[in-house]
Amino acid sequence: MKTLKNHTLIYDNECPMCNIYSKGFTTCGMLDTGGREAFTEISVSNKNLIDFNRAKNEIALVDHENNKVTYGLDSLLLIIGSSFPLLEKIARIQPLYWLFKKLYSFVSYNRKQIIPSKKDNTEQSCVPDFNLKYRVAYITFVALFSAYILSLYSGRLGGSLTPNFLRELAVCLGQILWQNLFLKAYLKDKIWDYLGNMMTVSLLGTLLLIPAMLTNFAPVFYLIYFGIVVFIMFLEHLRRCKILKLNVLPTISWILFRLTALAIIILTTL
Repeated sequence: MKTLKNHTLIYDNECPMCNIYSKGFTTCGMLDTGGREAFTEISVSNKNLIDFNRAKNEIALVDHENNKVTYGLDSLLLIIGSSFPLLEKIARIQPLYWLFKKLYSFVSYNRKQIIPSKKDNTEQSCVPDFNLKYRVAYITFVALFSAYILSLYSGRLGGSLTPNFLRELAVCLGQILWQNLFLKAYLKDKIWDYLGNMMTVSLLGTLLLIPAMLTNFAPVFYLIYFGIVVFIMFLEHLRRCKILKLNVLPTISWILFRLTALAIIILTTL
């Protein structure tokens, strides 16, 4: 594997995803052993070369030989292309390049909602700018994905409850609307950060349901398992609210909606 020498990747050390793949580049020999540098510990020489604000949104790769900096997807393709030139050429073919660039931005602009950090509030933190388009895209994706999985899971619960995608989608969208209406005055400028984190809690719960769907047990098992997943979601919601420096009000509102939606579904299926 060919090493891309004299390059330094400036990664977000408060982002586990960034930490893993940047370390993977150095471990596999795609970058020098010292070929990555934490954003919060950036050297003066590298800081003078990079666009500091852009590097919060798109990971920066410093070329020390030519004093050049590449950002985002191009940084990753440059590293990958050093060892696997064919992969880079394929990835740069339109419309693949356009798609990968959108996916990169989708993850990058929402990474603090996917995995938040207690250290995201300092001036030196590598926190991306707020991008409404990608935040709405993330919320929409989770709502659709969760509604689909929940509609399938509901068929395992027995009784008169049958799979219904539109019903589950209405619950997901209703949760967003409920929290927005009741908490907007309290959350103020944190509303979009909160909604992003809330949807990640929903995504976590959805992913936890999938393994149970690969089994074939009695309906009571799926009901108990669903209760356990909801409890895990409750704890995660509390944890994320604490990171965002919010009190228990969002969690109380979140639970009230869940109970209200459950009651409505039960009454309409009797």
